[in-house]
Amino acid sequence: MIDQIEDCLGYRFKDESLLTEALTHASIAGDRLQSNERLEFLGDAILGFVVCEYLFKNFPELLEGELTKIKSSVVSRRVCAKVSLKLKLAEMLNLGKGMAGRGNLPSSIAAAVLESIIGAIYLDGGLEPASRFIIETMQEYIDEAANSAHQHNFKSVLQQHAQKHLPANPSYALLDEKGPDHAKCFEVCVELAGRRFSSAWANSKKEAEQKAALLALNELGLADIDEEGHVGMLDTDSDASVESTAS
Repeated sequence: MIDQIEDCLGYRFKDESLLTEALTHASIAGDRLQSNERLEFLGDAILGFVVCEYLFKNFPELLEGELTKIKSSVVSRRVCAKVSLKLKLAEMLNLGKGMAGRGNLPSSIAAAVLESIIGAIYLDGGLEPASRFIIETMQEYIDEAANSAHQHNFKSVLQQHAQKHLPANPSYALLDEKGPDHAKCFEVCVELAGRRFSSAWANSKKEAEQKAALLALNELGLADIDEEGHVGMLDTDSDASVESTAS
């Protein structure tokens, strides 16, 4: 049984008692201190740290708020429960009589056993195998959340496209500003490889830059803006070119 579980996890425990503890629900433990609740507490912290470190290293263009949104999505109960069910961890969980045989366990229990497993791997082998387990099992959800964040960060999308396909990075030119100090509007445009794209107005420079980046993506054929203003992102890995003529 232990071998089968370890095969599912892709990790071999040196101390198998940690695995047993990670799969012991409080409903069957003689004492809650003997259940997986403490490992769940530890695993939750390790999961958060590993995901944060991965995002910090792999998405240098994202701001703190954007990183936080991705991290919150990845470590959510919903995602942890999905990963747990995919690995069939809930089926391996030792439950008390009142809960054993239940068709569908609450998602909170499925998520908790994943976190307890992470805590057990960390205590048994250290941060490296725990990190490897987390990234390997959650990579698709990290990518999904990151892609969703990119859809709303047009500056990031344009920056990544330029780094992959163009000889220069985009810059943002402030063309004009109007209004009193407490209610200014700003006009900004993107300049890229000798080309100036259409400008955009907004109530802050950051918002104007995002709008200008979207207009540039649209003119490059990387974004589609319909009549109602809905945005559809196209293939940003394509070799869309920038004409080297200023408008």
